Amino acid sequence: MSSQRIQPPALLFIEGDLTIRRVQELKDVLLARLAQSQALEVDLAGVTEIDTAGAQLLLMARRAAQASRKELRLGACSPAVAALFALLRIE
Repeated sequence: MSSQRIQPPALLFIEGDLTIRRVQELKDVLLARLAQSQALEVDLAGVTEIDTAGAQLLLMARRAAQASRKELRLGACSPAVAALFALLRIE
């Protein structure tokens, strides 16, 4: 029998706007945290506003994680995030 130590994912909390005004700043943070971890959970419960640029950033991060064989999870979503995800049919 063998066992592997499973590390919990790193957590990243995004609060406030997730809009075009902050995309570059958040992209740098998101990619840096993803590079440091095998798994990253992004908590979106504190996001007060999100636009399509914010959604595009999250989809780009998901693709980057898949390309590097890492895991990216979207955790709790605020009502604003849930509404946009439903509109765009993002799961």
